[in-house]
Amino acid sequence: MTGIFFGSTTGTTESVANQIAQELGISSTDIHNVSETPVEATDKYDCLLLGSSTWGCGELQDDWYDFIKSLKSQNLNGKKVGIFGCGDGESYPDTFCDAVGLIYDELSENGCNFIGSFEPKDYTITDSLICKNGKFVGLAIDDCNESSQKVSERIHEWCNLIKKEIE
Repeated sequence: MTGIFFGSTTGTTESVANQIAQELGISSTDIHNVSETPVEATDKYDCLLLGSSTWGCGELQDDWYDFIKSLKSQNLNGKKVGIFGCGDGESYPDTFCDAVGLIYDELSENGCNFIGSFEPKDYTITDSLICKNGKFVGLAIDDCNESSQKVSERIHEWCNLIKKEIE
């Protein structure tokens, strides 16, 4: 079973979370705002999809600070974890979707199996924390500078990748 956990200040990451849920056939009861959800809610899921926007100079969305600290203390052995994020690639190219990379780094020692990494195409950003060994470790959304059609295409492509990895 897959659960989506997101933090959202302006509603963009929440919107992406809902689009991902629709693509993957995930019930609205399995979509959780980290500001309102105890970390123990992750226990019942085999797969976690985690979403955060990037703020300031490459920082996590505020609601994630306490949640990620608690999530690090959970037993994630064998859980599949996919990460998605939102950012502004034109205004902040060096820190574009750094929150995705920060979550990845925070959980990389917790025994989880990361899913959803891919070789970035049609992105001009390759130097932010989302990049590890030439791949993006999660979905990067730039709704500030890309059309809603392009954003939907990126979500669709990433969800197809996720589907293959959670089967």
